[in-house]
Amino acid sequence: MAKPKVLATHKLFDAARKSLDASCDVEYWEKQERPRREELLRQVRDKEGLVCLLTERIDEELLNEAPKLRIVANVAVGFDNIDLAACTKHGAVATNTPGVLDDTTADFAWTLMMAVARRLGEGEALARSGNWKGWNLDQLVGTDVSGKTLGLVGFGRIGRAMARRANGFQMKVIYNDAQRVAENVEKELKAEYRELDRLLMEADFVSVHVPLLPETRRLFDAAKFALMKRAAFFINTARGAVVDEAALVQALESGAIAGAGLDVFEKEPMIHPGLKRANVVLTPHIASASLETRTKMACIAAENVIVFIKGNRPPNMLNPEAFQAR
Repeated sequence: MAKPKVLATHKLFDAARKSLDASCDVEYWEKQERPRREELLRQVRDKEGLVCLLTERIDEELLNEAPKLRIVANVAVGFDNIDLAACTKHGAVATNTPGVLDDTTADFAWTLMMAVARRLGEGEALARSGNWKGWNLDQLVGTDVSGKTLGLVGFGRIGRAMARRANGFQMKVIYNDAQRVAENVEKELKAEYRELDRLLMEADFVSVHVPLLPETRRLFDAAKFALMKRAAFFINTARGAVVDEAALVQALESGAIAGAGLDVFEKEPMIHPGLKRANVVLTPHIASASLETRTKMACIAAENVIVFIKGNRPPNMLNPEAFQAR
């Protein structure tokens, strides 16, 4: 019996490839650059499964071009690249990879926070430049993190991982979420609920951990940045489109906030030129990019495909109604 045909838009990692190849006839995109849209449409045309990244748009057009497609496995927690309604309409199950990158992303958000507070980028550039003249009392003085107030916007798994780390730095933790968490969770994490506007006024560091939804798109606009302390820092490892980048640039240029640490951007891979400032740390969407975590993500995506083709419910379905309709 022929194995089902699957397209993987990345070469993946060996562990994921091994399990996927055992059950499927897989065509891998081996180039480093992302596949062009027309190439993706051509390659997926005869496939039953698709293992994709956030860079691939799964929409009505693609699903019309791939009438045999029955499962789309996103190698990511977020799935704003997938039109779930269109997938359900075409009978394609969509899956993601939740729960595997929480600690890695929280670690990296802390990396950004420490880097911008202590002016790491500026210091590293000076040390490499050959122009460093030696130690001086007020040279590149930054801001302490310990003992400050951390405001977490979004208090899911990653937000809570941030709170655990903050406790080790003797920080006051305040959070905002669509729903207030249970009292025992607040007590365990030493976190206090705040309305969003109040959180922005109170926090020394604002770290974003919300998904990209219609209600969170451009959540952080000029009005929100105006509420923040002039000495506060803005950290984003969630999705770039939850921020109005032009408003953020204006806040930075006017001194309304002290700086930012950004791993995601509104129109990736484009970065607003106004963000390329000394008081902004920029990284290219790598918050989950540890070898261990990215390998686990690829393996979970592969497992979702394998379980599905064996006729069982994938563990991480985003539109279970599509599976039920089979």
